[in-house]
Amino acid sequence: QVQLVESGGGLVQAGGSLRLSCAASGRSFSSYDMGWFRQAPGKEREFVGRGHWTGRTTYYSDSVKGRFTISRDNAKNTVYLQMNSLKPEDTALYYCAARLGRVITGAQGVDYWGQGTQVTVSS
Repeated sequence: QVQLVESGGGLVQAGGSLRLSCAASGRSFSSYDMGWFRQAPGKEREFVGRGHWTGRTTYYSDSVKGRFTISRDNAKNTVYLQMNSLKPEDTALYYCAARLGRVITGAQGVDYWGQGTQVTVSS
């Protein structure tokens, strides 16, 4: 059974930083693409960024490019989302996602989801 557990969310002022963690368990993730999504109240789930578990490639949405960075610690089976220069519009529930063998291109192709961690950015 694959489990993804996010942590690290919280309340931060605009311009601040947070680092989200996604601890993965249940199997080897060397063949997985790992992604982050977010969902604000009343809005659809939005793609934030993705990166292969091996670290070969990363991709970010235009709304976070240059501010957010995905990294990983293979020894801990953990993927991180470093969020800098946060804006009030970044406020959302952030989800970790995993897809076996293929690049994450949207929410429909995701095989596994975490439970989400709340990020709130005050102005």
